[in-house]
Amino acid sequence: MFNYEPPADLLKDKTILVTGAGSGIGRAASLAYAKVGATVILLGSKTGKLETVYDEIEKAGGAQPAITPLDLETAGEEQYLELITSIDNTFGKLDGLLNNAGFLGPLMPFQTMTMAHWQKIMQINLNSAFALTKFCFPLLQQGENPSVVFSSSTAGRKAFAYSSAYTVAKHGIETLMQVLFLELENTSSIRVNTVNPGPCATALRRAAYPAEDPASLPKPEDLMSVYLYLMGKDSLGQNGKQFSAQD
Repeated sequence: MFNYEPPADLLKDKTILVTGAGSGIGRAASLAYAKVGATVILLGSKTGKLETVYDEIEKAGGAQPAITPLDLETAGEEQYLELITSIDNTFGKLDGLLNNAGFLGPLMPFQTMTMAHWQKIMQINLNSAFALTKFCFPLLQQGENPSVVFSSSTAGRKAFAYSSAYTVAKHGIETLMQVLFLELENTSSIRVNTVNPGPCATALRRAAYPAEDPASLPKPEDLMSVYLYLMGKDSLGQNGKQFSAQD
């Protein structure tokens, strides 16, 4: 596992937007960021799940979070602009963005995948990460030592059969991060990195591998060290790199 012990005030006075915040890695990251002082903006498609995470953060004594429901499968430019305007009016900045929302769906051969299924996976896993990073850019520039973290996958670093769209989307995430690094390294304080969480006990994993015993896998909250590290000041020298939560 990635070894890092964050100080208790690592993200004090920081505002961080987390996508896919209602469950899995996104939920765990939201709770972890709030625990070390961040104000977390919870983004997801299911308001009920976001409200549960909101309550968990408040119960644990974290700073009051914000909820911003958004369906990344159907969101267009107008919805993204409304989101950014709302964040700007409320907070005036972003110090961090965790592009984490993901969808895998059932494994299937390439030739049986429908266009609709392919497009859904691309929209949620890749296109939304591009859009959110693009539209959040002005707010991130107002933040202090801003960090953009992309949740990748083992499928983003090598090819897998029967998950063609997901594998291509996650390879796209890795390449998007590298392109952003090359464009921003000499012109912006924003740093960008990817994290491969590795196999862990999430609903996304269970949908793809229903016969697998979730108890044999680490839980999302066990993988938070690298996500905390990359959002805080201790990682200021890290930019354009691929990290793994379980190495």
